[in-house]
Amino acid sequence: MNGLWWLALPILLLPVWWHRKKREQLKAEPLATSRFLPRTEPRQTRAWRWNDLLLLLVRCLLLACAIAWLADPVMPSRGDTVVVAQGTDAAWAEREIAQAGLDKAERLSLPAGQAFVFLRAHQREWRPDARLLVLGDIPMPAMAPEFGRRIEVRTRARPPEKVERHVHIASERANHWRRVFAGQGVVFDEAPGATTSLIVWDRPDAPPASLRAPLWLVADTSAFPELKKAPQAAGLHYADSPRGRLWHAASWPPQTADAARTLLENWQRLHAGPPAYTMPARVFEASAGVRAPEPSGALRGILMALLVALFVLERILSHARRR
Repeated sequence: MNGLWWLALPILLLPVWWHRKKREQLKAEPLATSRFLPRTEPRQTRAWRWNDLLLLLVRCLLLACAIAWLADPVMPSRGDTVVVAQGTDAAWAEREIAQAGLDKAERLSLPAGQAFVFLRAHQREWRPDARLLVLGDIPMPAMAPEFGRRIEVRTRARPPEKVERHVHIASERANHWRRVFAGQGVVFDEAPGATTSLIVWDRPDAPPASLRAPLWLVADTSAFPELKKAPQAAGLHYADSPRGRLWHAASWPPQTADAARTLLENWQRLHAGPPAYTMPARVFEASAGVRAPEPSGALRGILMALLVALFVLERILSHARRR
């Protein structure tokens, strides 16, 4: 639909009309000898002339740039392209590229979660005969995306990264809390430090004011007023504070393995969100009914900069003419 803005090009006739000055001769001077001439009605003469040609040119260019910016022109200049998700195994990617016959194709490195978003927004920049291949650990989208061109996706799940999590437990029931994190690859810190990512606070007294950590599991809320009116989800109360994000449940610490597992699963789901699953390899065929993407592109940015420059120049020339 943006292309319909080109139908507004006849509006360029408006500044042309404004800059054609109509001159009418209406004033008549009496002459002493005119009484001897036969009486005739005065005639008006009209003369058309161009006025302020430079200002006219600037205004026409200003309107033309505005229409072009609204029409969102795109120059299809990209050829064969391989989009490689960041973190993809390089050897596997090269094998897939060679197998697809795209050794000389352009390479783009994008975050795995942004690959489809980028292709959806910039799909008009590729030539009609260009081939697109997406490689890597691409997460499964909630809905199958639609594209206006054919896109092949080949995926491979990355091995899970081993992240060492440091936990400090401040509780008289430290053994109970240690069993909660059994088998989770957790390193227990005797004293909280810069690497501590989680603090378990199971004491009635308030922690030191200087103690900070990204996450807190709080068993006794008397020292944390932020949790008094905290929202609740899946039996867990949570609130943000200057110390970090606070989590609380009335039944802490959990006494059984099932309760501990439920605690960690609910906390992981609420804090980090559901895990991303790698989508299977597939080919997205071109869809004729796909909606046009949002206006974007380098040419649109150039037109906006030119539009601003022409507007400033038009204002300067208009002010100079009035002076």
